[in-house]
Formats: sequence, C-alpha cells, structure tokens
Amino acid sequence: MPIAFSDPDPTWPAEAERRMAELRPLFPTIEHVGSTAIPDLAAKPVIDLMASTPDLSTVPDTALTALGYVREETDMRNRLFYTRDTNGVRTHHLHIVPADTWATRNERLLRDHLLANPDAAAEYGTLKRHLAATESDGLAYTKGKTALIQRLIDRERAARGLPASDVWED
Repeated sequence: MPIAFSDPDPTWPAEAERRMAELRPLFPTIEHVGSTAIPDLAAKPVIDLMASTPDLSTVPDTALTALGYVREETDMRNRLFYTRDTNGVRTHHLHIVPADTWATRNERLLRDHLLANPDAAAEYGTLKRHLAATESDGLAYTKGKTALIQRLIDRERAARGLPASDVWED
C-alpha cells in the first residue's frame, strides 16, 4: 500500500489550532509540530501535536479518549503517544512529553529549523516526496528521512548551543 501523501493543505494550521484549543484545558503548553506545521511543505496528511505535562503518570486518559484520542504503546521513553482517526483514517498524532524536556525536543527544533530555513524545507520536501513515491512501508519511509533529519537537527541544536542528540531521542 502506498504512503498516504498530500500536497500542502491550507486547512492544516486551522485544524491543528482547533485540536489544540480542545486540548488546552488539559495541556496549556501544546504546539503544532511535524510537516503539516510548515507552510508549502507536502506531507503525510496527519496533524502532529506535542504537549507537555509535569508528570506523565497524571495524563488524563479518560478525557483524551472522550476527545477521540487512543493511546498507543510505543518503545519511546519519556513520552506518551496518542492517535486520532476520522472515518477509519489516521488524522492526528498527539505526543505528550515531560515539561522539563520541552525546550530541547527534536520535533520542535526541526519544525523551527524548517520554518527559518526555506532551503532546508525544500530539501526535506523533495526527499519526502521521493520516499512517498518509492516506499510502501511506513518504517522504510521514516528511516529514509533519518539522515537528513539528523543533519538538520544537528544544525539547529548547534545554533542554540545545545548538545548533539540522536534524532530518535526516545
């Protein structure tokens, strides 16, 4: 099955804002991250949100379930991961991370780097289009982006005076 991939959709930011507004009573610190947060960047049509919490053990699963989010167990440490589907199609990811790691989260750093560097965003977009056209496995698609993402994250971390970090920090 091919990777679901879309030209930039001008509705993505408004959709992210709607979902963040729903979640702000639970998570006052929440942001739109991922490719759909970058204007003019083609992407898998899934809105990625990242929220922080002082303590992962107090995340209100029942409230998130009521909003349509389903918790998925992953191998990622220091993070909870939820998905939201619409009519059987994955439409949202919600990453919840400890507040004390917020400032150095690679997803946020990559988003900021791509927003500030149009050439990097174009390079990333070209690679994503190529991988979406040639890969049918989501893991292969993701792994195909890793080297470029690592290079971009390294640049952004260095620019902020942060230590190097493996792109797959979790």
